[in-house]
Formats: sequence, structure tokens, C-alpha cells
Amino acid sequence: MTDHSPIRPGEIVPTSLKDAISSRYLAYAMSTIMSRSLPDVRDGLKPVHRRLLYAMRMLKLDPGSGFKKCARVVGDVIGKYHPHGDQSVYDALVRLAQEFAQRYTLVEGQGNFGNIDGDNAAAMRYTEARMTVIAEMLLRDIDQDTVDFRPTYDGEESEPVVLPSAFPNLLANGSAGIAVGMATSIPPHNATELANALLHLIKFPNAGIDKLMEFIPGPDFPTGGELVEKPENIREAYLTGRGSFRQRATWEVEDLGRGTYQIVVTEIPYQVQKSKLIERIAELIQNKKLPFLADVRDESAEDVRLVLEPRSKNIEAEMLMQGLFRLTDLESRFPLNMNVLDATQTPRVMSLRDVLLAFLDHRFEVLIRRSKNRLGKIEARLEVLNGYLIVFLNLDEVIRIIREEDHPKQSLIETFKLTDNQAEAILNMRLRSLRKLEEMELRTEHDRLSAEKSELEALLEDEELRRTAISDEIREMKKALQKLPKLSDRRTRIGEAKELPDMPLEAMIDKEPITVICSEKGWIRALKGHAEENGSEKYKDGDRGRFWITAETTDKLVLFATNGRFYTIGCDKLPRGRGHGEPVRLMMDLGNDQDIVALFVHKPDRKLLVASSDGRGFVVDENSVIAQTRNGKQVLNVSGDVEAAFCVEVDGDSVAVIGDNRKLNCFALEEIGEMARGRGVTLQRYKDGGLSDIKTFTKAEGLTWKSGERTRTETDLTGWYTKRGNAGRLAPRGFNKSNKFS
Repeated sequence: MTDHSPIRPGEIVPTSLKDAISSRYLAYAMSTIMSRSLPDVRDGLKPVHRRLLYAMRMLKLDPGSGFKKCARVVGDVIGKYHPHGDQSVYDALVRLAQEFAQRYTLVEGQGNFGNIDGDNAAAMRYTEARMTVIAEMLLRDIDQDTVDFRPTYDGEESEPVVLPSAFPNLLANGSAGIAVGMATSIPPHNATELANALLHLIKFPNAGIDKLMEFIPGPDFPTGGELVEKPENIREAYLTGRGSFRQRATWEVEDLGRGTYQIVVTEIPYQVQKSKLIERIAELIQNKKLPFLADVRDESAEDVRLVLEPRSKNIEAEMLMQGLFRLTDLESRFPLNMNVLDATQTPRVMSLRDVLLAFLDHRFEVLIRRSKNRLGKIEARLEVLNGYLIVFLNLDEVIRIIREEDHPKQSLIETFKLTDNQAEAILNMRLRSLRKLEEMELRTEHDRLSAEKSELEALLEDEELRRTAISDEIREMKKALQKLPKLSDRRTRIGEAKELPDMPLEAMIDKEPITVICSEKGWIRALKGHAEENGSEKYKDGDRGRFWITAETTDKLVLFATNGRFYTIGCDKLPRGRGHGEPVRLMMDLGNDQDIVALFVHKPDRKLLVASSDGRGFVVDENSVIAQTRNGKQVLNVSGDVEAAFCVEVDGDSVAVIGDNRKLNCFALEEIGEMARGRGVTLQRYKDGGLSDIKTFTKAEGLTWKSGERTRTETDLTGWYTKRGNAGRLAPRGFNKSNKFS
């Protein structure tokens, strides 16, 4: 049985390490979730922001008043409400004042509050602040018992649990935070659009997400830009409370005359630092990852103006921007994770509709509490007014009682059936209040308050009247925003969710001539320019040259190996310099027991003839052999002792094959089928040995081969030109002793 008796001070209680760590970690997690990281769905604020605004109200920093030093505000916040570091509190204050960070700033700053480049604000002793009109809306009626208060950390003050919030701050300004085991990320929205959705939701409480999206098409970021997310993705995100929104920079083309132009970026995505964006673009230009871009300049003043200068007037602006969108933060994604604290302080992920309904529920509660508070004050005042009116009806008797009775208060209560409050108020009346004019004013006030009391009682009893009252408040908020077009107009344009066409590889690589050198043992490198082979190149001991290829950095190298696989390497990725290079096996998954059969520059739409050592082969389209991964692409199937042995370009109408037995067989190319993968067909039969060489040629021009330094041609192929799969006959007299055509 567990002992639940209280622990005395100084008492040591044995506890398992597991239980101690679990309880402490849970306490830490709940503190982080509820008191630091997640906003309240009702006012959209975290505790530090709520305390900042409340402290500024207590300092009377209203929009119409003067500014006060931020150090004064921060001092009050950490001294009375928020016992944390002054820098963290000041950082929170600064963010509330940054127009590029907040869609609707809650603090109006005076001084240096940072900029979109990522520069920090000045020290708090130099800057000043006061609340904005929006912050005033959040605090409206806070002194009318509209929200609960709780003691501060030291018990000397009290602070609001939540603000009355006459402004939908959570969605309007968004929020971001990382708690323990959970996080929140909510983008800003347009408050006018939110007001329209709230008005519709009051009238039609069962409205679905599709109807609400007619009013709220998507986020509205402070920095503008263009929202290019698909509508179905936006709908899914708003329906589930999880998703992301793709945003792009806003740009335009400026004509410079004579066919030249420059691109000017006027708006960048939300939460992207302009200085880091420029550094990234400059780095890509320097590393030749953006060869189509010559320069980037920052000509920003108060507005953003990034100038992008193309390398050539022939480059299309759309193509240039596509590369920038893919490689830089000119296109970014903002996550949506509407994980918030609900009215019961329980963290949960809400949909867009849930958040709007939670805000309306809070406003209804504020309205009821405010009405009850006002009703109580009216009833107290009417009680006093009724007492005053009795005085005027019985003035002489009241004066007599006050002058002659030893206990005038008790006598007044008994004589005129007054309450204790009424008697006290009569005794505290001033003589000047006994004027006849004062009596008329009291009766007027009595009638006015009686009418207001009736209205409040009707409001508290009728839900429809409360709906009308909330609708009127939202319309007033909307009207106040529309007087400030800078706040009410949508900044982020809703663009089409279309993808730009795929950018060709050569547009992303600076085109330069190179010479590719690959040794017999597979060490590969690239030299700058097109060089002639002169025997001066050095190789590792025991190695020698094998392939010497002239190419461009935009080309692709195709490698065919003895395992029947094709591999692809971008020429821009080859090691540069005059050294030995790198093993080609490090660039692809090519085993040490495999060798290179052929290495050549890829030419689209070319046909290749591949053959194995046992004399089987087929024609393959070169486009189909390009591999997208390091693992390559299997084309010619081989097994056992049989290896892939040849890969030659198809050029002509006939095929010539010669075996190790020096027998030659020629036949029409059309006898070999075109395949994408397989073992192929039999090209020549052997009793012993295998295929020694293969080539394609044009029959009318004859078969050529090299013999020493001479090139010989045989046009009369009678006896050798037969059918595919024959054994063939001995090669003509004078054929190369190496059994090779070259």
C-alpha cells in the first residue's frame, strides 16, 4: 500500500531513479509546452508576448501616448511577470515590432529594430516602443472582468491568463515554436479575409472548409511574394492542420535596350534573410553552378530590389529564374502545423475551422463576462440612484434625521426602507448635489441605465442577439483595418501552381572544352582544352594510357563494362588537373573484377552494337542505356566465363565479325534485332575460342581494316558475306595478324 502522507521539510524519501527522472522530465516538458513554446488558440500569444503587452498597458504605452525606452518595458516584464533573461524578452519585443516578421505589428518601435538582411536591433537602452492599434484590440475590455487573472511568479502582482483579443491574432500573425516532443508552425493570414470568414461562420456555424477557403485562399506573408501551392494541397493542409505552402519571390524583367535585360526581384519569401540569399547566389556564381547568371547586385533601400544580370541576352528569363528557384531560397516552403493550446490548456492540432470556432467561442465568453460585469455595475449604480431620488422626495426629513439622530444611518434605513449602500451614499452626498438641476440629471441617468440594463439582460438571454453583437464587433475591426490600406490589402499574390519546364543539364553547367584521359587500370582525369595525344602524359607505375577523348563539360561520358552494364558520368564531375586523377570505380559501383570495355561521349539517338565474348549480341538505342544511379544499367546479360566484350557505333548496313580462330563472317545489319536488354542473338559460331572483333560497315563501300600503317579495303566479299550465325571462313590474305579491324 502506497503511503500518501505529506513529506516533512528535510525528510529524505527513497525514490527510484526512473521515477525521479520521469517526474522531473514530465514537469519540464509541460512547462515548456504551456509556458514557453505553444501559443494559446484564443489570443494567439505565448506567455512572454502576453506579458509584454500587459506590461506596456500598465505603463500606459497606448498608441496615442509617447514612447518609452525598451529597457524600461523589459525591466518591468522580467521584474513583475516573466523571470527570464532580459535579452530573450527584448528579442521577443523586437520581433513584435518588425514589419517583415509580423503581418500586423503589435509594437511600434522607434530606433533601430533590425532589418530583413538579418541585422540585429540596437541595444534596448537606445530603442523606444509603444503599443499599436492591433495590440490595443487584443487588450480591449481587459479591466471589465472579461478574462481570468492569476498571481505572478512572486505573488505580488496578478497577470491575465489570456487576453480578451478582439483581433484574430493567431492566424493573422501566425506563430512558431519548438516544445518537447511537439512543435508549432502557423503562417500569417490577411485579417480582412479572416473577418469575412468569421462573419460567415457566425451566420452559418456548419460551414465547411471549402466555403471558408472562398474567404481565406491561403496565407498572406508580410514580405509579399507569390503563393504557388496547389489548391488541393492548401485544402488538405487547412483540413488536417498539417501541410506546407510553397512561396516564390516576386520578380520582373527590366528592358535595357538593344535586346538586353535584367531581372529585378522586388519581394522575397517570408523569413528568408536577404543578405544570406545574396551570399548564396554569389557563391553559386563563383562555383559556376549558375553559368547563365553574370552578377547579382543589391540595390535595396526601404523596398527590396535585387538585380540579377544574365550572362547573355539569349538566355530566357524564365529559364534563369527556374535555376534560381531550384538552387536558392528564392523559392521556399513554409510548414503548417497548427499545434496550439485550446481553452482547456491542452495541446492539440486544429484545423482552420477549429481555430476560427475557438476564437469565436472566446469572443462569446468575453461578451458574456463583459455584459455581466457591466450589468453588476449598473445594478449597483441604480441602487444608489434610487436612494438619491428618495432624498429629493423627502429632503427635509432626511436633513432632520442627519442633524438630530444619534445613529442617522440606521434611522435612514428604517425610515425609508433603504439598503446599507443607499444609506451610506446618502450620508456621503455633498450639499451642492441637492440642487434641483442635479435631481433632473439623476433621473436622466436612472432612465438611461435602466434601459441599458434591459438591453444587457436581453443580450444575456438571447443567443441571436449575442451573435449580432459579435458580428458588429468584427465589422468594426474590419472597418478599422480598411482605414489603413497598408494593413488590410493582401500582400502575397495567389499564383498558379504550375511547374516550369525541366532545365537542360547544359544550362546548369559552364560549357568548357576538356580532354578526358583514362588509363588502362581505370584512372580518369580531365585536362582543360582539347589536347592532342603526344605521349607526354604520365601514368602510375605499371599503368598506361587507354582512352583519349575530347569533350565538353556539358557532355555525358558513357562507360560499358565487362559485366554488361552501362554507367554514366557527367564530364563536369571529372577530377581536373595534371595529376593521375581518380579511379573511375570510386565514381560508380563497378567491382574490382570488372574491366572497362568502352568509354565514349554520349550522342543522343545513336545506335550501338553490343556483343559478348561468346559471339552473341544485339543493337541498342543509346538513349536507353543512360544510367541515373551509381549502380549503372544492365543491358547485355552475361554469366559464367562469358563477358561483355564489345560496344561499337552502328554506322552502315552490314556487320563483320571475326573470331579467335581467324574466321570472318559478314552479314546484313537488319538480321540483328534491336533490344533494350538481353543476351542477344548468335553472330558467329565457334568450336574453340570466341569473338575477337566486330565492326559495322557499308557493303557498297567494302570492308576496311588496318594492317600495320596501311588501311586496306576489300569490296569483293564473296564467300564471307553470308548469314548471321555462320562459322565464316578464313580472313582474306593480308588481314591484320592481331585479328582486329583496327
